[in-house]
Amino acid sequence: MKILVFSDSHSALSFMRRCIEAVKPDQMIHLGDYYDDACAMGEAYPHIPLIQVPGNCDRYRCPPFVQEVLVQRVDGVNLFMTHGHRHMVKQRLDMLLHDARKCHAAAALYGHTHIADCHQEADGLWVLNPGSCGYYGGSAGLMETENGKIINCCLLRQENLEAFL
Repeated sequence: MKILVFSDSHSALSFMRRCIEAVKPDQMIHLGDYYDDACAMGEAYPHIPLIQVPGNCDRYRCPPFVQEVLVQRVDGVNLFMTHGHRHMVKQRLDMLLHDARKCHAAAALYGHTHIADCHQEADGLWVLNPGSCGYYGGSAGLMETENGKIINCCLLRQENLEAFL
């Protein structure tokens, strides 16, 4: 399964559309800032399931009952998803990693910093910040799963999309 991960779109939808058209994902995840951008992608691509969490800029963009942290199984893989502002990810990742491990997540997905990062911790936990799909030319994350495991996780930029076409 191909899981396309976005964050921090800030009303710039063109890179998200290009990624969706190129990758043809089985699942989309939006990690906040702007929640309604993800809704627009969900409406434009209703055949692709969408999971989303709100960010710090989404107070008035989504219903107040929407959870800021989700732990959900996708294709048998337990994912910890948050925007990251409540975990203070601009300072350090220890709170985020602690909470993801406590939930037995295979991956911690977050945004907020606008700095793309994809790495695997020594204990096997994947950490993915797709960066900002709305700024700096855009970036996104791509996670591939098979048989209940993450088999690949990487960052996408405009130049990477050519490989999918």
